[in-house]
Amino acid sequence: MKAVKFLLALVAVALVFIFGFGYGRWYSTRPAAAKNTRKILYYVDAMHPWYKSDKPGIAPDCGMTLEPVYAGEAPPAANGEGPPPNTMLVGQDKQQLIGLRYGEAEWVTEGQTIRAAGRVAADETQISRVHSKVEGWIDHVSADFTGQLIQKGQPLLTLYSPEMLASQQELLLALKARDVMRHSSMAESVGNSESLVEAARRRLELWDLTGEQLAEVERTGKPIKSITLYAPATGYLTARNAFPGQKIMPETELYAITDLRRVWVMADVFESDATQVRMGQGARIVLPGGGALSARVSYLQPQIDPTTRTLKVRLDVANPGMRLRPEMFVDVEMQLGGARRLMVPADAVLDSGTAKTIFLDRGNGYFEPRQVETGQRIDDRVEIVKGLAPGERIVTSGAFLLNSESQLKPAGAAEVRP
Repeated sequence: MKAVKFLLALVAVALVFIFGFGYGRWYSTRPAAAKNTRKILYYVDAMHPWYKSDKPGIAPDCGMTLEPVYAGEAPPAANGEGPPPNTMLVGQDKQQLIGLRYGEAEWVTEGQTIRAAGRVAADETQISRVHSKVEGWIDHVSADFTGQLIQKGQPLLTLYSPEMLASQQELLLALKARDVMRHSSMAESVGNSESLVEAARRRLELWDLTGEQLAEVERTGKPIKSITLYAPATGYLTARNAFPGQKIMPETELYAITDLRRVWVMADVFESDATQVRMGQGARIVLPGGGALSARVSYLQPQIDPTTRTLKVRLDVANPGMRLRPEMFVDVEMQLGGARRLMVPADAVLDSGTAKTIFLDRGNGYFEPRQVETGQRIDDRVEIVKGLAPGERIVTSGAFLLNSESQLKPAGAAEVRP
């Protein structure tokens, strides 16, 4: 009996050993066992590789089951194909480390605004310069300080001129001779005396003696010793060279009178924007203290300033209430017409001086460097003229680090790990 129990126990031990050994051999050959030992980094949508998730599940956009991406394994390409050509592979951890952000190239229709710094200047066509046409001495000065507001016809100064006094006496003598010759029987003498009167009167008129002053001389029969000079225009005295007792010559500039009801604004437009500015173009002058005035481009300088690389643009501005004063600094805004442009964020374009590069997100961590041609820059966006299609997904932030890596490994799926 004891022998039978011992034999049964021995058989049971043998069966357990055989079963355990066979199960271990069978289980170790299963492919799933190897997979269960690998680390899953994240899950992706095979149809839309840019969608990633930390947990398994269903893709919200297409309803497909998310596929795992294991450590040390390249992520699956879209539609089961291999890596896109001319691309580089950047791991998910590296993307997060450098802070990659994405956007799309899109069509934009809007006007462009050119902004420039401007300086207010007097309109040179509205400056009147006062001279005396005869030599003499100043007796009295009425306009006696720079900046004084002068009205047209206002007395400026009185002047004693021996030459002017002699010419007035010649007029008086010509008038007396004409009166005497009126009773003469010689018709030719009467005509000559009338010509002398007209010649004397015309000479005084050319010396800016007014009609009222001439009438006073003829009425009183006495010459005016001190002749008054009157303002030829309304404006502010911007220069004064007239003082009592001063001897003056015809070439002496006594005053400069500037009308500031209209002024110029000289704007410095950057060389890159100069080709967009046209004669007659409207503009907006923004005042330092607030408010704005309308202006119009009246002249473009023919050359670029070699120091500042800017073009001088002159604008005509009405100046109600003297809101603009000479030498004041203002901001100038010129609105250009709208056009349909393919635009991307300015930070997405890397300019090396010889080439301009944009990085395309090809999915699954693959990025393609592509050279493009750019056009106008509007605010924080740049126009793409060639090399990019609307809707293409691009890198808008962190492109500099991608560009550095592409210089080291320009082709193929070069993997970048942190």
